[in-house]
Amino acid sequence: MASLAQQIGGLRCPSLSTTHLSRKSSFSYNSINQTIKRVQTTKAAAAVVSNAQTRERMKLKEMFEEAYERCRTAPYEGVAFTVEDFHSAIEKFDYNSEIGSKVKGTVFNVDANGAYIDITAKSSAFLPVREASIHGIKHVEEAGIVPGMRDEFIIIGENEHDDSLILSSRQIQYDLAWERCRQLQAEDVVLKGKVVGANKGGVVAIVEGLRGFVPFSQISSTSNAEELLEQEIPLKFVEVDEEQSRLILSNRKARADSQAQLGIGSVVTGTVQSLKPYGAFIDIGGVNGLLHVSQISHDRVSDIATVLQPGDTLKVMVLSHDRERGRVSLSTKKLEPTPGDMIRNPKLVFEKAEEMAMTFRQRIAQAEAMARADMLRFSPESGLTLNSDGTLGPLGADLPAEGLDLNESPPGEEV
Repeated sequence: MASLAQQIGGLRCPSLSTTHLSRKSSFSYNSINQTIKRVQTTKAAAAVVSNAQTRERMKLKEMFEEAYERCRTAPYEGVAFTVEDFHSAIEKFDYNSEIGSKVKGTVFNVDANGAYIDITAKSSAFLPVREASIHGIKHVEEAGIVPGMRDEFIIIGENEHDDSLILSSRQIQYDLAWERCRQLQAEDVVLKGKVVGANKGGVVAIVEGLRGFVPFSQISSTSNAEELLEQEIPLKFVEVDEEQSRLILSNRKARADSQAQLGIGSVVTGTVQSLKPYGAFIDIGGVNGLLHVSQISHDRVSDIATVLQPGDTLKVMVLSHDRERGRVSLSTKKLEPTPGDMIRNPKLVFEKAEEMAMTFRQRIAQAEAMARADMLRFSPESGLTLNSDGTLGPLGADLPAEGLDLNESPPGEEV
C-alpha cells in the first residue's frame, strides 16, 4: 500500500487558468474602488449639508438675537399698529359669552329651525324658533327676523357640538312686557285680554304677551269658563309681580270703569256683537248695550241685517244706563242729521255724531228748563225763578208774580 504521503502527493486539485484568475481579481478591485468612491461622495455630500445647516442655524441665531435685542431696547420702533390701536380693536370686536349677557348681532341666514346671527364671535350664534318671540310662531320671519336685521339678544346656552352660542329674543321681550304691565297698572288702564284657558279658580288671559290669571270673583259676566274661551274681555291689573311671576287681573274693575263713563247723551264707539230680531247687541268698551230696532233709524227697518253686520264698528249714543241691572240702551236714530241717513248714508251719521249728540243734549236741557218753568208757574210763592242756564234762582223783576206764561214760550222740539 502506498504511504499516506504518497497518496496525498498524488492528489491533484483542479487547475485554474490564468485568464480566469485575472478576471476575478479585476472584478474585485473595481467593485472595491466603486464602493470607496460612493462612500467618499456620501461623506462629501453630508459635509456640504452639515455646513449648510450650520450656516442656516447661525443665521437664525443671529436673527433671534437681533430681534431679542430690538424688543428689549426699542419694542415699538418701526411698528405702525400702536398699543392704543390694539385696545381699540379689542373693544370693537370683543364680546361677552357668559350665559345671561346681552349681545348685538346681525341676522345673516334663516331656516325652518331658526336664524343664524353674526355677533363677531369665534363662531356664529343660533336663535331657535321657540326663542324668537313670546308669541307662538312657526317661523322666525313671523317675528320680523330676516337677513340683515340687527337687534339685541341674550345668551342662554352653548352648543356642545360646534361651540356656537344659543341666543334668545323671547327673554328680552318678557322683560319689556313686564315693564309695560307695571306701567299700565300705574296708569290704571283698561285693556283687552284673550281668554286661552280655565281652571277651577278662574280663567287665564293673555295680556301684553304674558299669561295672567282672572279669578272668577273678578269676572262680572254670568258666562261660564267654557263660554269665555277664545273671547276678548276688558281687564285691569290687580297685581304685577315679576319676581313671583304673578299677574292678577280683574274684569269686574274694568267693566265698572267703562260703565262710569257712560253718561246719558254721550257718544261712544262700539262693535256689533250679535243680531237679534228685536235689535243688535253692541260692545262698548267691554259693556254690552242694546241698539233696539226702533232706535236704528227714523225710517222703518224691517231687517236689521240690511243695516248692520256682526263685527261692524259704529258710533252710538247712550240713551239710558241701568247700573243695577247692567243694561245700556243705545241709539243711532238720534244721531241722524236727516231721517233715514242711517240706512242711506251711515258714514255721514258717524261723521256728524258728536254734533248731533250735542244738539240732542241741548234739546233735553231746554225741555228740562221748560219743565222747571212750568212748575214755577204754579208756585210763584217759592220766590224762585229759572235762570238762562236752566238753574233755579231768586225771583226777579222780569218775572211776574203770577208766574210764567208758557204760551209765549217757543214750543220745544221733539226729543
